[in-house]
Amino acid sequence: MNVIAQRRRQAFVSNRRAVVCLCLLGACVLFSLGAELIANDRPMLIRYGDRFLVPPLQSLTERDFGGDLGLPADFGDPFVLDAISGRGWAIWPPVRYGYNTISYSREETFPGPPSPEHPLGTDDQGRDVFARVLYGFRLSFLFGLCLTVCGSVPGVLAGVVQGYYGGGADLWFQRFMEIWGGIPVLYLLIIISSMVRMTFWILLAVMLLFGWMRLVNVVRAESLRIRNMDYVRAARALGVSDCRIMLRHVLPNALVAVVSMLPFQMSASIVALTALDFLGFGLPAGYPSLGELVAQGKNNLHAPWIGLTVFCTLAFLLTSLVMIGEGVRDAFDPRVFTGRPVPAAEDAS
Repeated sequence: MNVIAQRRRQAFVSNRRAVVCLCLLGACVLFSLGAELIANDRPMLIRYGDRFLVPPLQSLTERDFGGDLGLPADFGDPFVLDAISGRGWAIWPPVRYGYNTISYSREETFPGPPSPEHPLGTDDQGRDVFARVLYGFRLSFLFGLCLTVCGSVPGVLAGVVQGYYGGGADLWFQRFMEIWGGIPVLYLLIIISSMVRMTFWILLAVMLLFGWMRLVNVVRAESLRIRNMDYVRAARALGVSDCRIMLRHVLPNALVAVVSMLPFQMSASIVALTALDFLGFGLPAGYPSLGELVAQGKNNLHAPWIGLTVFCTLAFLLTSLVMIGEGVRDAFDPRVFTGRPVPAAEDAS
């Protein structure tokens, strides 16, 4: 690790809030990635007779458990449960409900309050709120991560080219971005959702059509500054090609500003997905969506556990990303002094 990397690591570690949020968010992301092992309406492993069955990885029917129908096995059906207990055993996850599993065992009306069976209660359709929050947290995080990473690549490249060449290329590209950015995204999503069934990848593609412009101006400003540096002029005088100069000299220096903005861009992507799901123009009803839970909390004020749960989840997710972003920004800011001794390699230099 070179001296600059050590200084950046020390600056980030000195921000205790960023470190704590990074650890907590990382633990929650790992927890949500194994959602199928935590909240699922299928057993993880079944011993039926002399066979071992893995329902999450196998397509099992009622005939596999002595039934007469070839329909998919419903592991909430008493017939299937009695067949398994009569000839073997099953290992269940801690929460025996998926994000779309309806609880038929509750006698009270839905939404139901928290109970030992449903730690965070049920929504107005009888689905477990904990399972939907767990799967929704993973979906929102992965959507924001994909939108941020995939949108940053064309945005960074466009900003580097625009700032390096300047002049007419910069002027025409700026006018194109003004026209393209003026297209109402919400109206476009309404039109597309009326024509095709909106899925995760279709929504991501539509958001990418406009999300790539977020970093263009930042990279463009850095490229305009860097292209006048002495080492860039020297490389140009030596006959180095423009593509090589942009990739080896301009782009690495412009990425410093990009890296510090990525957590904030990811937070904005998650907020956009939640807002679209809340309005009903995002993911369809079959997906575990935090925005759909926000709408349920608004429509069911007599069930405060729904609104409080999704509020705490979103508040934790967005606050953690903002705190991590502040820590990364301080780490890449050369003006931040960590107050720790400088490494020996720096003294020698």
